[in-house]
Amino acid sequence: MGKLMSLKQIIKDNANKAFDYPKLKSNKLKEAVSFKIREKAVLATKARLAENHKTFNDYTDEQLEVIIADEERKIIDDLKTKSLVVALAALGLNFFV
Repeated sequence: MGKLMSLKQIIKDNANKAFDYPKLKSNKLKEAVSFKIREKAVLATKARLAENHKTFNDYTDEQLEVIIADEERKIIDDLKTKSLVVALAALGLNFFV
């Protein structure tokens, strides 16, 4: 009987996972986007530091985190602007942003 109960539990758990599939995919997508934004922000930070003849070693972790967060904000703002332009174009509106 214990084996049957565990089988029922396995089926129930898998059914719940199936119902959560959109949420799971959404979370994976969010994580992938966040990872790519972070990756681009780190590259932008490297470029920013190179312009000032600096390296990561010249800053504390906290300072680097502030700089990377600033670069992430710039990337997100740029993405929002591009998304707005695409949405307006889809509606047939032409604005030069």
